[in-house]
Amino acid sequence: MWAAIRASWPLFIGMIFLMVSNGLLTTLLTLRGSGLGFSDSTIGLMQSGYPVGSLLGCLIAPRLIMRVGHIRVFAALASVASAAALVHLVTFDPWSWGAMRLMTGFCFSGLYIVSESWLNGSSSNESRGSVLSVYFIIQTGGFTAGQMLLNISSPEGILLFIVISILISFSLVPMLVSASATPPYELPERVSLPELFQLSPMALTGSFLNGISQTALYVAFALYGKAIGLSAGAIGVMLGFMTVGGMLFQFPLGKLSDVVDRRLVIVGAPGLSIPVCLVLASLENPAGNLNLLYLLVALLGGLTLPVYSVCMAHMNDHLKPSQIIAASGTLVLILAAGMTIGPTLGGTAIEHYGPQGVFYLLSLVAALTVMTALFRWLNAPTRAENRTTAVAVSASLTPEATTLYPEASSRDDSRVSD
Repeated sequence: MWAAIRASWPLFIGMIFLMVSNGLLTTLLTLRGSGLGFSDSTIGLMQSGYPVGSLLGCLIAPRLIMRVGHIRVFAALASVASAAALVHLVTFDPWSWGAMRLMTGFCFSGLYIVSESWLNGSSSNESRGSVLSVYFIIQTGGFTAGQMLLNISSPEGILLFIVISILISFSLVPMLVSASATPPYELPERVSLPELFQLSPMALTGSFLNGISQTALYVAFALYGKAIGLSAGAIGVMLGFMTVGGMLFQFPLGKLSDVVDRRLVIVGAPGLSIPVCLVLASLENPAGNLNLLYLLVALLGGLTLPVYSVCMAHMNDHLKPSQIIAASGTLVLILAAGMTIGPTLGGTAIEHYGPQGVFYLLSLVAALTVMTALFRWLNAPTRAENRTTAVAVSASLTPEATTLYPEASSRDDSRVSD
């Protein structure tokens, strides 16, 4: 394990810079757009450009790597992403910002694909699970640190955008100076949507709904914080608590889903998030009681963000080993499709129903998830006998990261429909 991690140090360092910059830029644009007079629904629509670009990146970037190689693609995409961050300083309309968000999503998705495919090429079957865990921690920790950087300057200034551009540029350095040889690359397989739905309708539906919730959290929460009078720094801390809550709950919920029927975990976590949302919506002066606000937000993140990992594990329980990588890659695209809707729905909910609108939206999506899981549990009660181990995964992962899944080469070839 340690040999694989040491061999991957350029990627891990570069990923830290990328995730810090991405976490900072996501919230910064929401706050800056609000300051420029963009409506909440317009900000949500603008932010939807990122997951759309990410979806395109998952489809196009692998072919670029096949043509010119890992390092050239990484350098090109990082350069474009660095420049796109600065464009927000010279344009002041949501259309150009939306175009830059689409470009940024495409670039970051491609950067993740380069990193994850390189990690896969440098890892053995015995070390892939550990490498994926380290990669997940770096992604989550870096994104959280990016939120905290909102404290160093005002969103109305230029400093934070310059910091973002510098961090993206710095991510190039470890990759370019590394002496490690680039691994060979093959285009990942895909599983058609009808086939995936037949294999695991719960995983497909749950992942799509969770994608809506995740991006609604990250975009609409910044709007919520501004609407209740929080400073930019306090908004960053609030989003940091939400992300950390998701990271802390990943492993307990994953372990629980290894013991009981995973569909019950998919019922329980979103089900418990509904009263948390209602409590948050009923707070009379959340800005005056930040400790309680941070605690509830962390709990909400913990009950929402890990659901995708459980959905992926549930799907893998019912697949042949030869199907896991292809199906998991398709599931990532389903998550990304849901993520394209979340920002617009979140912004629209706040614009029409006030700051509490985001919690009404999250409660609705959670209720749909609970009803779907209950329906599948009641109508398909058979539990998979040869179950995989739930592995924590991030919404930032691309289809290439699923090749790091350690169970794909070590389980029986049995299959049970859910």
